[in-house]
Amino acid sequence: MGCHRSGTNLLYDILLSAGGFAVYRGFLPVYEVLIPRVGGLEKPENRTKLMEIWLRSKGFRRSGLDAAELSAKVQRECKTGGDFIRIAMDEIARNQNVARWAVYEPDNVLHIPEIKADIPEALFIHIIRDGRDIALSLKKMGGFRPLPWDRGSRSLQATALYWEWMVRNGQHHGRLFPADYVEVHYEELVREPHRVLKRLGEFLDHDLDYDRIQSTALGRLQESNSSFLDEQGSKGHPDPVNRWKARLAREEVCALEALVGNCLTDLGYGLTTSEQERKQGLRESWLRSVYPGFLGTKQWLKTKTPLGRLASLSGLELADPAAQADSAP
Repeated sequence: MGCHRSGTNLLYDILLSAGGFAVYRGFLPVYEVLIPRVGGLEKPENRTKLMEIWLRSKGFRRSGLDAAELSAKVQRECKTGGDFIRIAMDEIARNQNVARWAVYEPDNVLHIPEIKADIPEALFIHIIRDGRDIALSLKKMGGFRPLPWDRGSRSLQATALYWEWMVRNGQHHGRLFPADYVEVHYEELVREPHRVLKRLGEFLDHDLDYDRIQSTALGRLQESNSSFLDEQGSKGHPDPVNRWKARLAREEVCALEALVGNCLTDLGYGLTTSEQERKQGLRESWLRSVYPGFLGTKQWLKTKTPLGRLASLSGLELADPAAQADSAP
């Protein structure tokens, strides 16, 4: 889990490539999308709604599970989002004759307490990446939509504040469970994989052998999902670390570091601008005062009120065109 574009997919594929985990290259946005859309799973009718959606999803098509058997088990045993994840992933693991499974979902940084309550033995890996690279990538991909009046010259700054909000939420929630939560920096994973995998292997009590991972090389270990595939690094691949240094203008770096410099420093990322350059003006003060509240309110409305029924299903890649059209924009 981690802010979008932080390397969550890469880390997930590294775990799957290590062996011993169920190989499931699917998407289970249970807490962020499915439960807001259908309501609490303690109600049988909501479990029915959930299955009607998920059986049309790309995630189900990749699971290899029997629809009738899974639906029956969900109706009998599922009362929470964690129950649904456990039922689906346990079945996938059983079919593959492996003992463990992992779930990839960036937005789980916002739902750690709920997940821990539903799955007490859950372990959390929070991958963190330099917010300047995240802002650059998310802006290019259109992965975050700022407020309408900030979608021009201020979109990069608004996106950086979204990154900070996601990271801080993940840290706040994760550190409530220190024995079951670990943070990994994307840059260290890419440049010092042996050291990082050793630490992760100890945390998970799982053999994360680097050579075996490289040999198996599932998913993003074979094919990058970089938003900058046009840029070639020294080995013929896009260099994913510190891309912002070459692609952001000096004034853009100053604007970002003025807004999220404290967060960058807290996370161990060095700043490149002077304190005078980072002095906040009215624009920066306004952005910092607005976005945390905006993002928190938006999340609350989505997960705690009936407005969650409008949660978009587009990320599930539903096979039924009618259902896809029913998704919120």
